[in-house]
Amino acid sequence: MHAAPASRPARLLPLLLLLLLLLPAGGSLVAQQEPAHATMVEASARAAARATVADASPNAFGFPLPVLDAKQRRAFMVGNSFFKQNWVTTPASTNDRDGLGPLFNARSCSACHRRDGRSAPPADDDLDRSGLLLRSGIRTATGADAPHPLYGGQIQDAAIHGVEPEAKVTIRYRPVEGQYGDGEPFTLQSPDYAVEGRHGPLGDGVVLGPRTAPQLIGLGLLEAIPRAQLEAWADPDDRDGNGISGRLAVLDAPAAGTIGRFGWKATQPTVESQTAAAFVNDIGITSALFPFETLTAAQQDLVAYVPSEGVEIDETTLDRVVFYTRALAVPAARGRGRQDVEAGRQLFARWGCADCHVPAVALGTEVFVPALAGLVIEPFTDLLLHDLGTGLADGKRDGAAGPGEWRTPPLWGIGLVPTVNGHSRYLHDGRARDLAEAVLWHGGEALAARERFRLAAAGDRAALLAFLGSL
Repeated sequence: MHAAPASRPARLLPLLLLLLLLLPAGGSLVAQQEPAHATMVEASARAAARATVADASPNAFGFPLPVLDAKQRRAFMVGNSFFKQNWVTTPASTNDRDGLGPLFNARSCSACHRRDGRSAPPADDDLDRSGLLLRSGIRTATGADAPHPLYGGQIQDAAIHGVEPEAKVTIRYRPVEGQYGDGEPFTLQSPDYAVEGRHGPLGDGVVLGPRTAPQLIGLGLLEAIPRAQLEAWADPDDRDGNGISGRLAVLDAPAAGTIGRFGWKATQPTVESQTAAAFVNDIGITSALFPFETLTAAQQDLVAYVPSEGVEIDETTLDRVVFYTRALAVPAARGRGRQDVEAGRQLFARWGCADCHVPAVALGTEVFVPALAGLVIEPFTDLLLHDLGTGLADGKRDGAAGPGEWRTPPLWGIGLVPTVNGHSRYLHDGRARDLAEAVLWHGGEALAARERFRLAAAGDRAALLAFLGSL
């Protein structure tokens, strides 16, 4: 986990690539070297053709990686159909599409990841409330939180026919006033959550973790970043003294020492485990990886409503959904050469944003599509856990992450969320109503970067937001 001093330049290499090199026209996913480095220039062009799509439409997050062959594209399409389908109650008249619930948050993967994108927290009058879920638990003296004795590890606010939903979740926002360095005021909103449950009050020591669904693009590429690179980026003791101490999310499962990469707190090591966990926790669909729904004693009466035997999504179907989510391409960045975008790109590095949102990295050799091995991608993440301060801490400890620790989310595609999903809600709980608010909520290790943004001239702030919007 500790990066030796000699390994720190490895962290700077992606940033140097970003600052010194020009990308192909249109803004590629791939960092391009100086013309003298002909080999890397050629590799960059190949990567752009293999890993990105030049699309900025409402369907921008839904394309397969261009490198897929005909057989892989068929698997992608099959996975897409199961990703979008509504699961139904057991027994069902259609094969391979039953097993819903008995408690759940959504009936399909796409209910949360609409158009493979990002969800927003629901308003009180929204009939479909699948945009946000609440992880629940009881604080323990040490280690991860224990599941809630009545409601389990996740509040599930929907249920199949004949079962009463276990809870209703409402959100209220408190204003948080502030101002930029030039005196311009801003108002953030801090969410409070109330749970009205059929098992009674949540009780003392309860911790709740609100989570929206992020965009799914590029997951297979993130999975192929070498562990050695993550270890080189990690600096848990802040040996270089820059105030940033990212650390690996070291998990116990599926084996001790496994590294978490996925989820807001890096609780899952692979796309497969992340997908299977979402099936069982969010939809109530069991699999070989998670063969049991974790019902509490208060929920055991519900087993009468799930008479099916064995797992509810077979290995082949799960594999197709996993392949689909692995193989979603990243839309190419836009605005290359625009003055405000280029100025914002430089400020992103100068202000320290790139210290965690590392711009570029080379993939390893273990890739689910061999043709992607070694490609240089621009995800803008280090996949490490960082403490972002008390403002974003929700009290919930998941896996290896503490209450205020969050995995650095990839920024690629973030500027297309309004186009794809029709909203501009950001951060783990969707509290930020635009990218400026998302920056202003940063604290802890990101406090210095936030303050450089907050105190900057209005034109510089606009340039940074233009750059983020181009990704």
